[in-house]
Amino acid sequence: MNFFEQQDHAHRESKKLIFLFILAVIAIVITINLSLALLWQWYSAGQPGGGRLPAGFYLMTSVAVLLCIGAGTAFEMFRLRDGGDAVAQMAGGRLVAPDSRDMHERRLLNVVEEMSLAAGIACPNVYLLDEEDAINAFAAGYHQNEAVVAVTRGTLHRLTRDELQGVVAHEFSHILNGDMRMNIQLIGVLFGIQMLALFGRGLIEWGARFGGSRNRDDKGPPIGLVMLAAGVVLFVLGYLGIFFGRLIQSAVSRQREFLADASAVQFTRNPQGIGGALQKIGGLTEETGCGSAIQSQRAEQLSHLFLGAARPNFLSGLFATHPPLEERLQRVYGRQVRFVQAEELNDNEFSDTPAAASGFAAAASAPVSASTSAFPSGGNQDVQWGHHRNAATASGTAFPQAAASATDDMSLLQSACREPQSARALMCALLLDVTQLQAYQLQWQYIQQAAPELATQVKTLQIALANSGNSARLHWIDLAMPALKSCSEQQKASLLQLVAQLTGADGKLSENEFVLQTVLERRLSPNAARAVKVRYADLTMLKAETVLLISLLLSGSASQRAQGFAAASAVLPALRLQPTDLRVFAQPGQLDYQEVRQALVQLNQLAPLAKPLLIRAMLAAAQAQQGLDDQRQQELLRGVCAAIDVPIPDLHSMRDTLQH
Repeated sequence: MNFFEQQDHAHRESKKLIFLFILAVIAIVITINLSLALLWQWYSAGQPGGGRLPAGFYLMTSVAVLLCIGAGTAFEMFRLRDGGDAVAQMAGGRLVAPDSRDMHERRLLNVVEEMSLAAGIACPNVYLLDEEDAINAFAAGYHQNEAVVAVTRGTLHRLTRDELQGVVAHEFSHILNGDMRMNIQLIGVLFGIQMLALFGRGLIEWGARFGGSRNRDDKGPPIGLVMLAAGVVLFVLGYLGIFFGRLIQSAVSRQREFLADASAVQFTRNPQGIGGALQKIGGLTEETGCGSAIQSQRAEQLSHLFLGAARPNFLSGLFATHPPLEERLQRVYGRQVRFVQAEELNDNEFSDTPAAASGFAAAASAPVSASTSAFPSGGNQDVQWGHHRNAATASGTAFPQAAASATDDMSLLQSACREPQSARALMCALLLDVTQLQAYQLQWQYIQQAAPELATQVKTLQIALANSGNSARLHWIDLAMPALKSCSEQQKASLLQLVAQLTGADGKLSENEFVLQTVLERRLSPNAARAVKVRYADLTMLKAETVLLISLLLSGSASQRAQGFAAASAVLPALRLQPTDLRVFAQPGQLDYQEVRQALVQLNQLAPLAKPLLIRAMLAAAQAQQGLDDQRQQELLRGVCAAIDVPIPDLHSMRDTLQH
């Protein structure tokens, strides 16, 4: 079963399990209704008209129960409103500074940066659980634009670079496959169900205190006793709800862990990465019992987020949030393997040399690793689009004529990505256009007026970008995201306003400027971390917008454009595209990009499973024309992916899919 089949299977299974979760809530409501109805009949049996339920009893009870669950869920979701950062802090995590010089932290940051470059998504914030000696990690957040990756101290100190990369790849799978939002929502709903039990416990305490009080006519059971019984009902049913909720939550988590393990192998092309980490978890468990165990008080609540089981469970088969290590290793290696020891690495064993295996991030490691200075050129399709070759090969061919000064420029640009002020300066430098003197002078006026403190850095970084060939502009944005996201809201707004001024200095918007501005706005605007509401089920509802993007991507002669459009049409048979639908732009540089921007806003409201079909069609069109070697098409595709919140696909797998 290949990656895409596993992904589809996991999505279908998860939907079934979530449906069961809804049924569990309905069962709780029904059971509480029936139980309270019996209590009411018992309480009112000795009164006139006793045994008769008040009008609207079931409706009011159902509303009250749902409100209790909803209020608890809302309260917990409010506490987690900051998404991944809030969850990481809840687990006891410490934010790792993007410019950290600690040897272990630097290696972790490098690996995370590699993965974000290869995936084509914003580099997430990185947290370290300093008090946890186990080998474990998790990804959390509502949206890929505000995701975080957190690892334990034991992960940093016990895993080799290959194994660390496998662990990070596993967590990136949770980001790319949309598991994070569902995981946080499950936390909220379970807390809401727990509110019933907490309310029941309060009634039990109240009933025990006033158990002897009787009703006014001294008939029927004491009110306190009734409250005590009602409290017991709510308490028992609340925890039964938690029981079944955790049962379903665990089943959801196990499905996603199998997919994430498969994705880690797919991304890194190296089963020893995630496999070695799982072997060491098993070995550490046998040796010390530590394994993947998390000591935080929130471990049980957050258990389904982690790479490995955060807490042992006596009903491991039912409540295990993770499949058995033996079964996971069997799937990774295709055979049974032994656990291995997980001793802490000494300084001689510690290395930040990029993995020698071919994989999702191997080639992308070049721009961020301390051991190499190469950066993937804009024309390197394998690096740009997810099918990565051997790291040594990639780094050896990116800039074969690179001199020491180019190495210094790359180091300067890398450093600029890791500090908020210099990251803002780098964004400005990416938009400077020296080919048009008048517009260039106007751009500098805007910088001097809006951000004079950045001017010196902008000039230095502009020179460094020119020396590096101005390649892979979007990669620098991906790398700079943690530093940019740490800016204040006012600084972000000022930067976006300055970017708009810089792109409009010449009175028109070029394709490159449009792509850069679109990516920055999608990732730094106040709505960047919010999930977009789904309004369109499939591409048939957005035919005109789909045609616009495919037409914008195509270039060359009329016959070449027609060939590319035909290839895209074959991927989208439901749209019934005709050759006459192709739009022709005589001068793309003068296109009104406001129309394109509006199209992207609407396409971002597609159902999640419909978005990859659009990218697949655009890839087919590009491949039919240039074989995906054209830098313009690559950057435009990356910009579209960022605008509609779709990670850059694995080009190798996408090619296989297109061929079939």
